[in-house]
Amino acid sequence: MIRECIVTTMGDEGRVHIAPLGLIEDGDGWVIGPFRPSTTLDNLRTTPFAVANFTDDVMVFAGCLTGNKDWPTRGAAKVPGAVLDGSLAHLELAVERVEEDELRPRFHCHIVHEETHAPFKGFNRAQAAVIETAILASRLKMLPREKIEQELAYHQIAVEKTAGPGEREAWRILVEKIEDFYKHAD
Repeated sequence: MIRECIVTTMGDEGRVHIAPLGLIEDGDGWVIGPFRPSTTLDNLRTTPFAVANFTDDVMVFAGCLTGNKDWPTRGAAKVPGAVLDGSLAHLELAVERVEEDELRPRFHCHIVHEETHAPFKGFNRAQAAVIETAILASRLKMLPREKIEQELAYHQIAVEKTAGPGEREAWRILVEKIEDFYKHAD
């Protein structure tokens, strides 16, 4: 199982990095598999801790993928790291071992600390569509344009039917990012 969340890591200078990632369930722990090159990968190598922030605010996912990585945080309770303000829950993780890979090294982590901050009241279909579109936007150089466009058309239906203002804004900025990518690729 993969859980989409916002992962925060810290560089050796103490600067917080915020990135949307899918964590892979691994028994009682989780695996973080950042692509090369990435700040998350560099940070995990220098400071082998992370915080997995679970949020229903899809603007954070969309914002991170369109250049806004400045979201309010506070210090983690047990590891060097940061908790995203407004997260519904978070896990504080410590890296136990690393599986090297040319594309995506796998950082196997155990849970050091866990907190719930607010109840999860469920996703609407537009939130799920925005998260899927954020994943597409992160893979524009990897996936064929036809696949991206087909999936966007499908996700747009859910956005049109079920989105609130936050989901509409998140959708808009992701679609602009994708359109801009193809405008400059042609």
